[in-house]
Amino acid sequence: MRDALTQTLTLPGGRTLGYSDYGPPDGTPALNCHGGPGSRLEPGLGAREAGAAGIRGIGIDRPGYGLSTPLPGRSIADWVPDGLAVLDALGIDRCTVVGVSTGGAYALALAALAPERVDAVMLMCALTDMRWPEARAEMGGLEDATGAIWDVADREAALAHATELWGEDGLKQFAQAAELLAATQDGSVAPLAPADMALFTDGEFVTAMLELMRDAFARFGAQGYADDRIADGPQHGWESFDVAAVRCPVTILHGTADTVVPVAHAHHTAELIPQAELRTVDGLGHFSIAREALPTLVELLARVSPP
Repeated sequence: MRDALTQTLTLPGGRTLGYSDYGPPDGTPALNCHGGPGSRLEPGLGAREAGAAGIRGIGIDRPGYGLSTPLPGRSIADWVPDGLAVLDALGIDRCTVVGVSTGGAYALALAALAPERVDAVMLMCALTDMRWPEARAEMGGLEDATGAIWDVADREAALAHATELWGEDGLKQFAQAAELLAATQDGSVAPLAPADMALFTDGEFVTAMLELMRDAFARFGAQGYADDRIADGPQHGWESFDVAAVRCPVTILHGTADTVVPVAHAHHTAELIPQAELRTVDGLGHFSIAREALPTLVELLARVSPP
């Protein structure tokens, strides 16, 4: 399998868009909509195994992350032309779209607004439409981290809160996670599912996550994260696209022990998308659910591309 191919595009209006292309060039394309925060490097976390399964993973930096120029005031639907620009640049007519956490909404927007380009959608540990009255109450730890951003009146204040949360380099919460891990081992606090906490003792996983986060914040600080939260907060939710327009097969994958985006979000999204298949996995959390990502994606691809 080849190494990731990272490129940039210059879009109409002059914005720069960064993306990475993993796996066999003739593989089945799976476009990744990364978490928030995150970057185009996210598909690289499982690229070797996905490539062996014949999957070509494509990661795209949303505006304000990685190599992509910020786009203040962007909505969720405003990202769709970026996704299409990358597909066009790579000569890909159709693909499956994977949306992780914050990225779930962007995957659904692409399927709703460009149905001729999307064969299927897989959502993993994804937020639901935050206009649902119970959504914020169900947010668990993420509400503590983002509530202040959702409540502010302007982007300047949102960016200040996001920078305080993550730090200029995006690594502030990793230092806090190390402290929480030590406290958890002492039995004094359990902020994440045990399966999640175990990942943060895995040196390979931590190294990969640190690389991803450094890249996400390296050029534009916390702007991408602030703009994500402005776009998907309770004031806006999924207003910029019609989720009822999603007609392709959808699989929703979520861990029942997710303390960041609780499983109630998955159940609500399944109610909004009647054709969706909901798959919950007992004991897995927001990060450990990734161990089920590849087998779930392979099953979904088999449904939409039978031999």
